[in-house]
Amino acid sequence: MASSSSPYPYFAPRYVIASVAVSLGGILNGYDTGSIGAITHMPQFAESLGQLSSTMLGITVSMIMLTGTLPSVFAGHFADKFGRISVIIPGALLFGIGALVQGLSHNLAQFISGRAIAGFGQGIFLSNISVYICEIAPLRYRGTLAGLLQLMATAGVCFGYFTCYGTVNIKSDMAWRLPYILQCTFSAILAWSCLLLPDSPRWLMLQGKQIEARRALERLDFNMVEAERDFLMAGTEQTPSLSPWQSFLLLFRRGYRARTVLALFILGMVQLSGIDAITYYAPILFEQAGLSSANASFLASGLSSILMLAISIPAFLLADKWGRRTSAICGGLALAACMFLMGALYAAGVVHPYGIARWVVIVAVFVFGLTYCATWGIVGKIYASEIQPGHTRAAANCVAMGLCFGTNFLVAILTPILLEASAFGAYFLFGGLALGTVIVLAAYMPETRGRSLENIQEAFHRPTPFSNLAQFLRPLGFGTRRRVHPAPRELAAGEEVEMEPCGETGAVAASAVSVETVSRSMRIEVLV
Repeated sequence: MASSSSPYPYFAPRYVIASVAVSLGGILNGYDTGSIGAITHMPQFAESLGQLSSTMLGITVSMIMLTGTLPSVFAGHFADKFGRISVIIPGALLFGIGALVQGLSHNLAQFISGRAIAGFGQGIFLSNISVYICEIAPLRYRGTLAGLLQLMATAGVCFGYFTCYGTVNIKSDMAWRLPYILQCTFSAILAWSCLLLPDSPRWLMLQGKQIEARRALERLDFNMVEAERDFLMAGTEQTPSLSPWQSFLLLFRRGYRARTVLALFILGMVQLSGIDAITYYAPILFEQAGLSSANASFLASGLSSILMLAISIPAFLLADKWGRRTSAICGGLALAACMFLMGALYAAGVVHPYGIARWVVIVAVFVFGLTYCATWGIVGKIYASEIQPGHTRAAANCVAMGLCFGTNFLVAILTPILLEASAFGAYFLFGGLALGTVIVLAAYMPETRGRSLENIQEAFHRPTPFSNLAQFLRPLGFGTRRRVHPAPRELAAGEEVEMEPCGETGAVAASAVSVETVSRSMRIEVLV
């Protein structure tokens, strides 16, 4: 029973409980990530389904990301149409069905089919979890609560590693089938939890359902004063119904394009840093570094996952204490340094089963995982969700997550091939990509910490270093063009007009741009 002095009927505000409940999807994602590399490394798996070549190993591991790409792209459209929670539930059930098929497999084709089904479900629910948490969290705790998904994913990785470490000594094929029984259980719990939760109040407001939105806010123990200030006073105007293709095109229209591209870039490049090479293939990496015993490589992988979970806890709790921009840039530099260090040691040929170099590589793998979990792992998903306008948040975040799945697929399928072809090439590749990402973020990433979702949009109308350069060169004749203004004419019946400001009035928030004109509009220059 809750304490009589508590202002809430439970041990915490219900928006916290709701955030924890939907974050179980992170455990599903992390558990598969942490267990699949260990499962395919088990001799019991090879006895049941056959020994896998490097190429087939990459295909088997990465299939879950490949099939998650397409549904993730369009999951946001359905979340905008039917609600965030209504989309998470079927995604969780599909993931559970895929896990069941994998656990019951008797040949490799059946196993890969199960991973394909699970990937389809994961593509539906994963990105919408971030959107839901961002929309129900108060400004003060948004970074912390949105970071729950990554914390749970890291816990899932740790749990997956040690489940396999505990089952590897089982002599039968239950050694690798047991983890999939647990995945089915987690999927059922996630789907059941979502049945008890209200939908996002912000989404309800976008549907013109103010009464339902207020009821949802009360169920979530959300501060009504903050809600009135940030989004309840915006009115109950209902957003128009768009087709999936129109929703996709809207993301790349002027006023939305910059945020969409930035979200795509961040979630894509976060994965291209090489984190999935570390989590999926940790046993192989540790064996390559000189830990030849299967149990030793499993134990090192488990220790890595424990440390990653340990660092994720303070990073999650402090997500609203330091800036998103600072965390992304500093973290990226550290990730690039780790990759370059490991690549240099392998290129120099000094990594052997003996000597200090192998321990430097092992420590660098640990440091890379810890740095990622403390910085990019937390910041990436939070930032991609919170920078979007309300009526495109789910669609943009899901498209970005689709790209994230695609880059995951590339990393998962290419890593064993690259490691077999070259001991150091993969490390230099991932290090270079991480460094390039830092350069782009330093130029284009505005800070969002401490701002409401509605006020964040203003940050994207401030000039970047490149826009300042263009403004400097314009008086010299560079970048100028003549505008031809068409003669006015009468509008046909029912024709839509999009009023688009120019010059100094371009700082109008993108949310003011009409989404009804996505299919057809006429632009008019307005000089103020």
